[in-house]
Amino acid sequence: MKKIVMVKVCVALFLLLSILSCRPPEKKEALEEESFGAASVKVFEVKKQKISEKLHYTGVIEALKNVNITPDVGGKIAKIHVEEGERVREGQLLAELDTRAIRLQLEQAKAALAVAEANHKDAQRNMERMERLKSEKAVSDQQYEKIKLAYEAAEAQLQQARAALNLAQHSLDVSLMKAPFSGVVASKNAEVGDVINPMMGGFSASSGVLTLMDFSRVKIEVDVPHRDIVRIKKGQPAQLLVTVFPDKAFQGRVAIVNLTADPLTKKFKVEVRINNSDFVLRPNTFGEVTLEVSTHEDALVIPQKSVLESKYVFLVGANNQAQRREVTLGLQNADLVEILNGLKEGDLVVTEGNYALEDGAKIDIQEVIQ
Repeated sequence: MKKIVMVKVCVALFLLLSILSCRPPEKKEALEEESFGAASVKVFEVKKQKISEKLHYTGVIEALKNVNITPDVGGKIAKIHVEEGERVREGQLLAELDTRAIRLQLEQAKAALAVAEANHKDAQRNMERMERLKSEKAVSDQQYEKIKLAYEAAEAQLQQARAALNLAQHSLDVSLMKAPFSGVVASKNAEVGDVINPMMGGFSASSGVLTLMDFSRVKIEVDVPHRDIVRIKKGQPAQLLVTVFPDKAFQGRVAIVNLTADPLTKKFKVEVRINNSDFVLRPNTFGEVTLEVSTHEDALVIPQKSVLESKYVFLVGANNQAQRREVTLGLQNADLVEILNGLKEGDLVVTEGNYALEDGAKIDIQEVIQ
C-alpha cells in the first residue's frame, strides 16, 4: 500500500514538473520569434526648411594677376635685386640688363640732338631773313627755294635726332625691369650673366627673368557641362573649399561665363573670383567650387538616403509596420531632397535599414533623427 502511494506521489510530482518546465520555453520562443522578425531601423521626422540645389566642380586656384618679367630688348642680365617669395611694390626695380652700351648710345643721341637743334636754329634764322627779303623782292625765287629746302632738311634732322634720343631712352628704360603691380616674386627663371633675347625663336613667355604674382585675389576656372551652363549667371555667388581648411568656405562670385564650348571637351569655361587678402589661398593648388543654382525657403525635406530608386520611401505605419510610399522629388543636394508629393510634415520615414525592407514588415525604431 505504501508503495502504491509513493508511486502516485512520484507520478504527480513528475507531471507537475513537466507542466512547469514546458510552459516558460514556449513563451520565451514566442518572444524570440517576435524580436527576430522586427528590422532595426533609424527614422527621420519630415520637416520644412530651406534647401538649395548645388553644383560642385574642381579646378586649380590661380593668381588673378600673373606676369613674367621680361625686357623688350635683348642683353646680358647684370643684376637681379629680389629673391623668390619676396613681396615687392609697384614700380620697384626687380632686375636690370647690362646697360653700359645703351647709356653710351643715349649720350650719343643727346649729342646728335644738340647738333640738330643748332642746325635747325640757324636754318630758322636764315628762313626768317629770306622771308623778309622776299617780301621786299630783294631775292630771286631760286635763292628763296634753296633756303627753304635747307630749313625743311634741318627740321627733319631735328625730328630724327629727337626720335633717336627717345629710342635710346626707351632701350634704357626697358632694360630696367620694374614691377608692374604689387605682388610676390613667384619664381626666378634666370641668373646674373645669362643672355636673354626675346626676339629669338626659342624664347617663350614662361622663360622670363622673374615671375610676379598678385594673389590678393584669386581665380579658379572650372569646366561646366551644357546641361548646367544655362543655370549659371555672371555675378552669381560661389563658395570655394580647400582640403587644408575643411571647416572654412571662401566666398566669391562668378566673373566670367563662356558662351561657347571647348571644341575638344564640349564643356564651358566658368571663372570664379575670390578675395584673398590674407593670402591663405595659394596659387596652383586644387579647390572645389560650389554654386547654388536654386533655392526653396520652405520646402518639405528628407535625407537623400531615405529615397530608394529615386521614387519611393518607407514610412512608419500602424503597429510599427513599414509602409511603402511613392514620392515626387524636387530640389536635391548632397544631403537632402525636397518632397513635392507623397509625404507630409511630421511623417516618420526610414533613413537607415530601409534597403532590405518590404511593405508591411515589422520594424524596431532605434533612433529618431531630427
